[in-house]
Amino acid sequence: MTTTSAKLLTLTLPLIKTHGFTREALSLSVLSLPTPLAHPLSDVSVTALFGPGDDARRTLIHAWLNDSRRRMKEEAAERMGMGDVLKARLKSNEPVLEYLPEAFALLASSSSLPLTLLPVDPSPIIKHAVEVSNQACWIAHSDARELSWYTRRASVSAIYLAAELHQLTSPKTAPAFLDSLLENAEHAGKALDETALFASCIWKSWRGILRSSGVLV
Repeated sequence: MTTTSAKLLTLTLPLIKTHGFTREALSLSVLSLPTPLAHPLSDVSVTALFGPGDDARRTLIHAWLNDSRRRMKEEAAERMGMGDVLKARLKSNEPVLEYLPEAFALLASSSSLPLTLLPVDPSPIIKHAVEVSNQACWIAHSDARELSWYTRRASVSAIYLAAELHQLTSPKTAPAFLDSLLENAEHAGKALDETALFASCIWKSWRGILRSSGVLV
């Protein structure tokens, strides 16, 4: 990624809460430069800087996820427990929560196939949860031995993923749901059986994508 692209991605992040993870948000980034351009970026320029079609949106989603993990570390207080660390990460979703189902749908769909053949690939979402758990374990247990840290990371990934998927449809109860999983870690696997809830969110988002493309009416 070029220096220009990285700079404009940073300027786009505050625009997500009003414009979503969209090419429009990326195009408006140049209006926030120290010396703003007179007009938003053209669609051709957005493609050149960030990728064609929905790939540009995926670039923005990944940038936002990376920034959220960075802020986990920078904003962490001393001696934060695992619950507080993960709740803080869930809270960072709140300003853009309405856009996250569609964002996860884009991450879990292939950029190489037409929308009518959208396959589910959960690996980007799982990778996201693992990266959050890496950061959370480092913050909450920075002095832990390496072996116990890796053992803890697996369960934390499952717990965070379950809590975040729960947050998509029930934001107010997500913190309590997270607490229940942390208190009964063995239930995390059962909670992940609620992937039907996630699939429902994904399908609703995909229907929106398909409608906007004219595939569904």
